[in-house]
Order: sequence, then C-alpha cells, then structure tokens
Amino acid sequence: MPDVTPKARMLAAYRGRKLDRVAVAPEFWCYLPARVLGLNMIEMQRTPHWKALQETFRHYDCDGWGVTGPSAPASPFTGEGRETPLPDGRIETCYVTHTPAGDLVSRSLLDLHDPAWPLERPIKDFERHWPVFEQIALRDPAAYDWSPAQKALDAVGEDYLLEVMIGVPFTDFVGGPREGDFAQMIEDLMEHEDYLMGLRERHIAHGCALIEGALTRTSAQSVFVGCCWSCASLIGTPLWRKWDRPCIEAWTRAAHKAGGLIHVHCHGRCAELLPDFAEMGVDCLCPLERPPGGDITSANMARVKDVTRGRVALNGNVHTVETLIRGKPADVEREVKEIIDLWADDGRLIVGTGDQVGGETPDENIHAMIETAKAYGKY
Repeated sequence: MPDVTPKARMLAAYRGRKLDRVAVAPEFWCYLPARVLGLNMIEMQRTPHWKALQETFRHYDCDGWGVTGPSAPASPFTGEGRETPLPDGRIETCYVTHTPAGDLVSRSLLDLHDPAWPLERPIKDFERHWPVFEQIALRDPAAYDWSPAQKALDAVGEDYLLEVMIGVPFTDFVGGPREGDFAQMIEDLMEHEDYLMGLRERHIAHGCALIEGALTRTSAQSVFVGCCWSCASLIGTPLWRKWDRPCIEAWTRAAHKAGGLIHVHCHGRCAELLPDFAEMGVDCLCPLERPPGGDITSANMARVKDVTRGRVALNGNVHTVETLIRGKPADVEREVKEIIDLWADDGRLIVGTGDQVGGETPDENIHAMIETAKAYGKY
C-alpha cells in the first residue's frame, strides 16, 4: 500500500484498522529535534514545536505524533514579564500578574541543554490566590482563536498525526501552578476538598468545550491529554480514580461525541489503570514504560493485551535508556519484535518509546527501531 501516509497509519492504529504495517513513532519531543535542527534547548523551545517535529520525523522517515493548540483570549488581569540573561548562558524569566488578590509571580529557568523548569510558582496562598488564578486558567472557551492550530495542521498535512492539546488531568492542573508543587498539591486535596471538587467540574467543562472547538473548528481528528504527576507511580491509584479519572472520562465522551479520537499520556506505572482506560474508551494510551520508570514488562505484556484488546491502541514500551541509549541495534531489534509479536494482531499498536528519546541516543539504535518495525511489522 504505497500511498499510506504516516498520519493515516497512526489514525488506523487508533481505530484498530490494519493498513500496510504497524505504525512506528518514537517520541521525539525536545532533545532529538534540537539535535536534528542544530539548536540549543533555548532556541528549540522558541521554535514552533510542530515544525521541529515535522523536520525530525522527515529526517528519520517514520510515523509520529505531536501537539498544537489555539491562542487563548487575553488574561483578565494585567501583567509584565522580564528576562535576565545569566553568565552561563541560561536565562531566568519572570512574569508578574497583577490581581485583586495581589501579585502572582512566576519564575522559570531556561537552560541551554535541558527543557525549562519552574523556579517559582504563582499560587502561594491557596484561599486567596486560587479564585483569581482560576480566572486566568479557565478563560472563556468561546473566545479562543483556533486559526494558529489550523495553520499548523495545514502545514503538517499527512507528515505525522498532529493533535490538539486540550490540557492535563485535574491533579496536574491544580499542582502545576502551586508553590510547593506535588507535595503541597497532595495536602491541598485533603484540606480544600470542597473547593477543589467544584474546581474539578469547572476544569472538566472547560476541557469539554475546548474539545468541541478543536474537533469542529479545525480539521483535527484527535485531541491529546498530557500528564505530569497524574499516574499510579505518584498520586497512586485511589487518588487517580477519585480526581483524574472523571476528567479523562468526560473528555473521552466529549471527543467521541464530536466525532474525534482521544490520546492520553500516562507516565510511570499504569498496569493497575489499564482496565479504567479500556472501560472509558480511550483511543490511544502511551507511553507504557518498562521498569524502573513504569511497570509494563515482558512478563505482563500478555495481560496488558488481554485488558486492552479491541478497545485501546497502545503506543510505546521500547526502553529509552537500557535499550535505546545503552543497548546495541540487536537489543533494539529484539525488543521491537517482542512488542510486535504480543500486541500487533488486532491492529491497535504503535511501536513507540517509553518517554522521549534522549539526546545521547545513538542514531544506529533509532534507525534499528524504525527499520525493524517497518520490516517485521508488516500486516
């Protein structure tokens, strides 16, 4: 089937349809695009992400996925930002938002070698700051501008599957802007449950509205839900089911109602959550990490297939460190074949990586992953 495109191959996997072969989509997020384009990480993060991915997928001649998004309406509050160059080439950024509850200050560090990370988060006082920050985070969905997303979709075309980023599950949403990050977020879930239950419903409604916009006002066929702490490794299964499953479940229904698909990112351990994802009808789940980061192993792969078969496309499981960085091409070939042997029979397989490919990964291992999947994964 010479006319099959990378985008078509990815969408077929989401739907459980066999075309010419399994899709193979290493997660090229920051490090590999920077290497391919010859950029440091600050330059990379100031380059349109969809465009950097497009050049990287073309370079390696493989399938893939990435995200784009709309432009949000203006903040209801004024503010100003500044950048401070540091002697070592890094840049400290600071943004101050002026609100009736006082100034909200965010600071980040841009690094030449690694993606930026936060130094200071805006919500310091839960009861005083969250009500105003909510107005910033949950802006009117009807006022979003979808033209930037459509421009990216048009430019990418069939080169890979470009999805619209909707947001993150609730615990990531409330933890991300909170000073004290993960640990403080866990305390907040216990100490401010009533407020957070209401906020969760508003977060869900906001995401549903964005999904409808993405799938009706652009040519996107799939939406994407990110992940940071929302996994069994960190918040644990009970808290995930209480706070995050309702969000993913509602967003999945919204995507399907609008005629689209949904792809959910879930780092770390996910074996206990697989029945939930299958029951909710999530179309694609990634990255299915092997230990020590995750818990999808050679020993439990058959169970993973039994739980998800016919319901969820699985994307991932090639070990980014032990196999791709430290291994040899023969190790990569062996692992890719193992994944295909176990999971490819119903068409819902994307040979991917357990998290993004590291910048130090040998090219010969990346090529071994892609070429093995192409040759061995023919339908």
